Amino acid sequence: MATKMKIGVLSAGGDCPGINSAIHWLVYSALDKDLVPRRGLMFEVIGILDGWRGLIELRSEKKESLRRWTMKLDTNLVRTWDRYGGTRLGTTRINPFDPKNDKSQNIVENYKKLGLEALVVIGGFDNLGVAYKLHREGLKVVGIPKTIDKDLSETDYTLGFDSAVNIITSDVDRIRITAGSHSRIFVVECMGRKAGWLALEAGEASGAPIVLIPEHDFLIERVIDLLERRRKQGHRYSIILISEGAKPRGMEEIHERRGRDGFGHYYLGGVGGFLAEEIEKNSDMEVRYVALRHLQRGGAPTAYDRRMGRKFGIAAIDMIVNEDFGRMVSLKHGEITTVPLKKALEKLNLVDVEKFYNTLNYRSLDQIL
Repeated sequence: MATKMKIGVLSAGGDCPGINSAIHWLVYSALDKDLVPRRGLMFEVIGILDGWRGLIELRSEKKESLRRWTMKLDTNLVRTWDRYGGTRLGTTRINPFDPKNDKSQNIVENYKKLGLEALVVIGGFDNLGVAYKLHREGLKVVGIPKTIDKDLSETDYTLGFDSAVNIITSDVDRIRITAGSHSRIFVVECMGRKAGWLALEAGEASGAPIVLIPEHDFLIERVIDLLERRRKQGHRYSIILISEGAKPRGMEEIHERRGRDGFGHYYLGGVGGFLAEEIEKNSDMEVRYVALRHLQRGGAPTAYDRRMGRKFGIAAIDMIVNEDFGRMVSLKHGEITTVPLKKALEKLNLVDVEKFYNTLNYRSLDQIL
């Protein structure tokens, strides 16, 4: 007789394409009847709605609360999920371990009340950090890396990154048309927080002549010099792709007015507008500013994100079967493996400037223009 096992899955933090693909294949793998004899396990999969909020607010003794915060997942329900962006389970940016309002014990208690024997957390650096803390408190946790910033270490890929790069590339292509028509400079701001991967790789794909990243502070004077040089070479327009965490040398990051999130991070944004104003003040060039913001999180997942969602979702079930808890699914050197959450959270995965960035001309090291 196969042992019955109830597992939960949730997505936490920012949404992105690829999450639904991971959930789709996690459910398909968990409920594959042909694998029951080999595994000796029969799974029941419970989706937790709105990330950590679902496990915080849940009142398991009340049916209406169970309907509000949980969803029983089966192959019929998730059949088409893999082709859609965002997360069908919903998500929030709540920090259960917020020192001002610690709700972590609610999660521990509701995990037990629901009868869960494992929890799959699809998240980025902060929320996999929550998963690791919960694991230390006795919960059997498995992590799936998800962030368009690609700033998680110990994995070569995080869900959502390829889709976001494609979106930025497409948007720069559109901006290029109007920039060329009016002979203008466009400053395009993308996400990434402290990691410059989005700007760097989208800059390579779109051919943006100037790319500014958080890992190397830029000089406004040098940016203007590069723009003037391009104009003298006969270029009708230029596009500057700037990461939201980039900053001029000697200055602090530029923050939005919304303050901080639940993990204490300032909301970044506005450095592109600042740079556009400075270029116009100190030159005779006409500049426009576009912040892509949440456009980068939207749309359907690319083929690569669908495939990686599949690989990560299936691997998460294998980890549960093998009791490989307190770890994260990882892509390393083209192969799916697992790494300890603790190790993955020791540092951010940032651009190695010496290997990948031209600090003189502000672009990818192998980019020839």
